[in-house]
Amino acid sequence: MTSLTIIIPVKNDARRLSRCLDAIARNRTEGAAAALIVADNGSTDDSPTVAAAAGARVLTLPGVPVSQLRNTAAAAASTDLLAFIDADHEIVGTWIGAALAAFAPDNVGAAGALYLIPPDATWVQRMYGVLRGRTSGRSEVAWLGSGNLVVRRSAFEQIGGFDPSLQACEDVDFCQRLRAADWKILGDEQLGSVHHGDPPTLAALFRAERWRGRDNLRVSLRGPLTLRELPSVLTPIVTLLALVAIVVSPVIRMWSGSSLIVAGTGVVAIVGLAALKAARMAFRARTLSPVFIVQAFAVALTYDIARAIALVTRAPHHRR
Repeated sequence: MTSLTIIIPVKNDARRLSRCLDAIARNRTEGAAAALIVADNGSTDDSPTVAAAAGARVLTLPGVPVSQLRNTAAAAASTDLLAFIDADHEIVGTWIGAALAAFAPDNVGAAGALYLIPPDATWVQRMYGVLRGRTSGRSEVAWLGSGNLVVRRSAFEQIGGFDPSLQACEDVDFCQRLRAADWKILGDEQLGSVHHGDPPTLAALFRAERWRGRDNLRVSLRGPLTLRELPSVLTPIVTLLALVAIVVSPVIRMWSGSSLIVAGTGVVAIVGLAALKAARMAFRARTLSPVFIVQAFAVALTYDIARAIALVTRAPHHRR
């Protein structure tokens, strides 16, 4: 009996889609089957052909945001569980069985796990993975990424699915609304998924976070903020103000001699925030290696600056 529909949004990513579908095909759980829906966003490569060859139902939906891709595919599904897996993900062998088991409690609205780094990860991807964190064991969490997420259909319909007005951070908003509706979100390491789309270089990381950060503040201010979530809101704001201080310091010099103080304060704020983030990464990884700390600082600094600039610019999708 089919009890789970796996929904995969894709655009011009045939190679990674093929790997994603192969991983799903290797996930066999006795007594359960998964239906496949690939929501194609107007691909000009072989993505639709690859999807059809794997037995997926292909929905052609060009020019719509990823939230709408997922919502339309969910409406076309007929199962009690909806699984959202991005085309650049590769699920682990325990995934389908763990997905079905996670929803035994009636109050679980969603389940998943934080993304794993690819096995051939660059140092930037390794540090990015540490910054993101990793799901250990099985416990209630506040948020999970929509590239590796299973949702109970009744919960999905109750909150109206993903917000199609959001270009990014739609998963943060989705999880906020789930929790506000008294649904629990379960993190389970057996729902692991390797993300082959992690940015491999600092330049790629900057582009990715400048795009992802575009809706961060808007989404964060929608729901009640906890102390744990407050740094993600304040850090880009403080970093942006510090960048502005550095840029305008030459102008200040025309009227006063305090330009160095203004610029210095900006530099200290930016470096200090990135250093704190790098220190947390080192604590999480339980290492004091100088190489690790330098690499962690570089990734943290790039991340913070990109997220700050995202507040005042409208970046195109980082894969363009």
